[in-house]
This record gives sequence, structure tokens and C-alpha cells, in this order.
Amino acid sequence: MKRRRFLRIAFSAVLLAFLASCVSPRIAPVENAGNLRFGIVTDSHYADVEARGSRPYRESLAKMRECVQVMNREGVDFLVELGDFKDQDDPPVESKTLSYLHRIEAVYAGFRGPRYHVLGNHDHDSLSKEQFLEAAPNPGIPKEWSFYRFDARGVRFIVLDANFDAKGDPYDHGRFDWDDCNVPPHEITWLRSELTAAPSPVIVFVHQQLDGTGAYYVKNAAQVRALLEQSGKVLAVFQGHRHEGGFSRIGGIPYYTLKGMIEGGGPENNSYAVVEVAPGGAIDVRGYRKAESIRLDRKK
Repeated sequence: MKRRRFLRIAFSAVLLAFLASCVSPRIAPVENAGNLRFGIVTDSHYADVEARGSRPYRESLAKMRECVQVMNREGVDFLVELGDFKDQDDPPVESKTLSYLHRIEAVYAGFRGPRYHVLGNHDHDSLSKEQFLEAAPNPGIPKEWSFYRFDARGVRFIVLDANFDAKGDPYDHGRFDWDDCNVPPHEITWLRSELTAAPSPVIVFVHQQLDGTGAYYVKNAAQVRALLEQSGKVLAVFQGHRHEGGFSRIGGIPYYTLKGMIEGGGPENNSYAVVEVAPGGAIDVRGYRKAESIRLDRKK
């Protein structure tokens, strides 16, 4: 009797497991033994507030969840969000802003691999850099570092923070003019040193644009671009901030601006991409949903 009861229980467990696998397909990471591949996403602007204009703030949780699921399925080496991760109420309430950051970070943390953050101007709404980085840390990076570098498969990645005013003072608790964004002198010194010491090749991440002048662009972008070009090591620059996206090439370096996740309701208006870097330096960007796909290569 005991043996028959044990066999019935064992058979039931196997049957239930089989049925669960049929109705709940798992997303398993693809083994990635070839080229370097990483994911990018930007401008999720998550907040638990009513939609304003073209921005359905609450939908960013579901959009980010989809992005994370795809990145896990694709088995990318790491995932990076390019800024404006969260948003705020009007008028802002610090405790609520912090709760929005925790919620979107909890979804982002579903990625099964290293995940990185680039600071955007809206990440300083109601918060300091320190508060943001405490809640959204970067793996292997001291929490107080808002600009930093890391390596993956022989490529050096440099993350810039342009959230400083013309005087070099950091954005803090909403104290900023979004059109006054600068890479401060101490970060310029650090960048020059990193580019000199970096093994070739290098890829740069930044929130605000480096490939022009005027609104949306880093005010001392020309100074930053000169360092990138002089190094001869930079394969590409990936940016956020300008939600309509874009592409340009300056001094032989391609600048790819990813479309913002926040713009437009429904999953069809999501935006994220997988970037694949070949050993020779050619880069393929495979856009999902409304993100643009493109082949990037450095030209002299």
C-alpha cells in the first residue's frame, strides 16, 4: 500500500511539472560563447502618476519587464540603462520619487546578469546622486561613483555623467536646468587618463547628447569629442535623452541615440536594443519595437 501511494504521488508530481512547463514556457538565457553582446534601454521615466502628453508613466514597469525578459532570453553579457530611469509627481515629493526608483529598479533587477546605470537629468528630480546610486548600484563600482568604467570581453566601457552645471556643481534634488549640462573639469581629467590607459577598443555611454550643440546637448561636448577622437580607440557612443532617437558620425565615431521607452502607450511603443560587437570592431544594433536597427563602424 505504501509503495503504491508513493508511486501515485511521484507520478502526480512529474505530471504537474510537465503540464506547468507546457502552459508556462520559461525564458532561458541563450549560451553566448561568441561575440560581445549587450542590451541598452533608456528614458523609462517611471512614476506612478497619470499620463501627461505622450508619456504614460505607469506603463514603463511593463515595458521594462518585457525588455528584461528579452535580454534574459538573448543571453546578453550585460544590460545598461542610459538615464532618466524614473520621474516624479507634480509637485514633487521626495519619498514618492524614491519609491518610484525602487520599483523600476526591482523590475530591472530581474535581468540575470550585470546591469548598469547612466545618470540622467530626471534621475536628480527630488533626489541627489548619492540617493540614486544607493538605490540603483552598479556591480563592482563604488556607490559614490557617478562616472566609471568597466570591462567586458576585451572592450573597455566608459560611463559619463554630464549632470553638472556650468560651474561644475552637481545636479541635486531638482536643482538643475536640464539645458545646462556639462562634463566638469575633474571628470574631463579622469576621461583623458582613462582613454590613455585603456586597451583598445572603447565604447562610451552617456545620457545627454555629445554630437551637436544647443538644447539636449552637453555644453562642452566639443571638448569631450576631441578627447574621444584623439584617443583613436572609441568604437561608438550610445546616448539617451532625446526621445525621438537619432544617429550621426563625427570625427569617424558613430553616435547612436536610442529612442525613449516612455513615448507612447502600449507594448508596440516600447524601445530597447541588443548591441553586438564583432572582433574587428563592427557593431550591429538590433532594435526591438520602435528602436532603430543599424550597422555601426568607425571610419577615419
